[in-house]
Amino acid sequence: MVDIWKTTIPELAGEETRNVYVYLPESYYEDEQRRYPVLYMFDGHNVFFDSHATFGKCWGMKEYMDASRTQMIIAAVECSHSPDNGRLREYSPFTFRDPGLGTITGLGGLTMNWMTGEFKRQIDSRYRTLPDREHTLIAGSSMGGLMSLYAAMEYNSIFSRAAALSPSVWVAPNLLARLIQNADIRPDTVIYMDYGSKELRQREGMDQKYAKIVTQLIKKRVHLTSRIIPGGTHCEASWERQIPFFMNTLLYCS
Repeated sequence: MVDIWKTTIPELAGEETRNVYVYLPESYYEDEQRRYPVLYMFDGHNVFFDSHATFGKCWGMKEYMDASRTQMIIAAVECSHSPDNGRLREYSPFTFRDPGLGTITGLGGLTMNWMTGEFKRQIDSRYRTLPDREHTLIAGSSMGGLMSLYAAMEYNSIFSRAAALSPSVWVAPNLLARLIQNADIRPDTVIYMDYGSKELRQREGMDQKYAKIVTQLIKKRVHLTSRIIPGGTHCEASWERQIPFFMNTLLYCS
């Protein structure tokens, strides 16, 4: 089942509420002594229900989790829908300038401080979690994919594994590469990263930018799975097809 409740992020949006979506496996109610790892995800409204998704198509995570009987909690928070590039600001670790958008002030640090602080405390207190680093994972796509990479680097003491689907490495590739280079990463860190073949043609030099981040991650000796998706595009339907791949990576040898 998916439990839905409201939360606020005062540091980012004052008293404005947004949905929290928490997936619980069937066994959660069958074995009241059991505790579960937690996968944190971005863009929570797009994760489970077509009726809640921005473009009418979700990832289908509930169907995958139920069918595979994966024993894990998923905690996903709705993004900002503010028309003044609210999502871009909250999901960017860096301030950057885009010709079509102007200057975007990156508030990703505030977002992650809230997620690893207040939000994680809420999840760990409401549900039977395994709160340690080994059992705390994170995933997202697009700007959420960029944030997942950022979380794995900057908050490596909290997240042991991360999945970044179609990460927006175009935002500030040099800053991201420097962040990875300087990160204090534990040797057991696991990262899944992919990009659609059709996406690579949408921004100039995207293949080089992606390759640069892959190279930096390899230099840091993380356990990296990197894929170019044949025919992959920038949408939930494409990301849904990658669920078995990134979930296998996140759970490998766990």
